Amino acid sequence: MTRSRVLLALFGLATAVDLLSLAVGFGPGHALAKPLLMPLLAAMAALRGAPRLLSAALACGWGGDVLLLSDADPAFLAGMASFAAGHVCYLVLFARVGSPRAPVAVLAPCYAVVLTATVVLLWPGLPQELRPPVAVYSALLTAMACAAAVRLGPVAGAGGLLFLLSDTLIATGVADWPQPPRPDLWIMLTYVAAQFLLVRGVLDGLGGRRDPAAAYREVRSTTP
Repeated sequence: MTRSRVLLALFGLATAVDLLSLAVGFGPGHALAKPLLMPLLAAMAALRGAPRLLSAALACGWGGDVLLLSDADPAFLAGMASFAAGHVCYLVLFARVGSPRAPVAVLAPCYAVVLTATVVLLWPGLPQELRPPVAVYSALLTAMACAAAVRLGPVAGAGGLLFLLSDTLIATGVADWPQPPRPDLWIMLTYVAAQFLLVRGVLDGLGGRRDPAAAYREVRSTTP
């Protein structure tokens, strides 16, 4: 197995441990596995020639993951800011590595409707101090999801939609909406799948345009 495949297997194992821990309510397992997810995914992507902006987006995701392990309000806001920075990285990255795969004139209004409806419906239930940051964050997240679909196609587009779903589940919890059983399990399941699909979409989008250093790393990764 190449090193990238080993890292992918470890990412899958950490994901399984995290989701199983959430399913059975084993907090220490979640606290141990969650901070490993994005570093393993980023390391795997780096070995496959990922650009620095992808690594930066995943690093921001890791920061948000760690911060959201705390229930404190300042940690929640800091985690939201970290994820927002990750969405900015994704937006710049998609503009650089992608090419038009879907009509923006069709998709952008659809995502705008989703954004508007979500913010309007959640607004009354959100604490007053969270309303402006949630609205700004939601706009960034929706723009990222739309750009993923438009610039990279269905794989990354599915990742963007799952990211939207995951964070909407968080927001509905903050707004005291009824939640499904084990909401944290569904939040993490959709989040991890989202990040993986975004990474896969970016790597697929790069195609044969890897720089010589990335190609060299890939060759070295297959050498015993």
